[in-house]
Amino acid sequence: MNENCLILAIETSCDETSAAVVKNGNEILSNVVATQIDIHKRFGGVVPEVASRLHVEQITLVIEEAMKQAQVEYEDLAAVAVTEGPGLVGALLIGVNAAKAIAFAHGLPLIGVHHIAGHIYANQLVQPLQYPLLALVVSGGHTELVYMKEDGVFEVIGETRDDAAGEAYDKVARTLKLPYPGGPHIDRLAQEGNATIPFPRAWLEEGSYDFSFSGLKSAVINYMHNAEQRGEAVSPADVAASFQESVIEVIVSKTIQAAKEYDVKQVLLAGGVAANKGLRATLQEEMNALNNIELVIPPLSLCTDNAAMIGAAAFIRLKQGKLGNLALNGNPGLDLENM
Repeated sequence: MNENCLILAIETSCDETSAAVVKNGNEILSNVVATQIDIHKRFGGVVPEVASRLHVEQITLVIEEAMKQAQVEYEDLAAVAVTEGPGLVGALLIGVNAAKAIAFAHGLPLIGVHHIAGHIYANQLVQPLQYPLLALVVSGGHTELVYMKEDGVFEVIGETRDDAAGEAYDKVARTLKLPYPGGPHIDRLAQEGNATIPFPRAWLEEGSYDFSFSGLKSAVINYMHNAEQRGEAVSPADVAASFQESVIEVIVSKTIQAAKEYDVKQVLLAGGVAANKGLRATLQEEMNALNNIELVIPPLSLCTDNAAMIGAAAFIRLKQGKLGNLALNGNPGLDLENM
């Protein structure tokens, strides 16, 4: 592998069409993202068929723009990387087939990347990773604690048993009549309210690092419904603040506990919900008490889905010789631990 290893990365797992050129796994030369949020907002969530069609419309333009911004040609590339899964199968297929076409046409190695591995390695675009580490992944479809003892080795020590944090945010936002996606709107509203409502915390069994937000979501919906039935006024800001405090308390407490137990050097925050100001502030505050563990939080632009994170993760797989071939397919149930 030469000292200027350039990877073209493609991400189409959900509702962002993105392409990036990443150098040596830690330097972004371009990172172009075409979002579909405004289209899906009218439906209150992502419509898979609509997402797939929009990816078809955008994929070529986004790739060309990424190459143009990076000022590179295809012959300069060391490999092409793409999100293999998990995600919406129709959306994944658009990116996978675009990557396969480029790899075939230009004789380039093809690398399939796990979407969550991408979110984790987004932190490598901020600063070098130190092992062993613990990654807290919080996104629309995932809430996980992932232990890594070395590069490219993932052990999921905790995951959601029902609704992920992002899903709970979206469902509570709909109850509060807030626009999609709900996370940013609840986060902003929570800053204006007080956490005065005793919503439940799902700690699960002792010692478990798993998460559950379905009961909390139901508690918020029931609270709103009961207040409406009684004709009582409700403060949406207080509901948002109380809901967010419950989510954050459980997530942060389990993360701190796991970081101590596994004796890690770093804790990484990853995923779309990592953009939540309340979560970032609380985790930072709690981690300040752990002098021997470093907290790494990526900028907001690298929290949501983007292709640069896929390029960062792909660099490790390229170094380790974990290449794909033209039989690569979109895999919505791709297992992180067996990558």
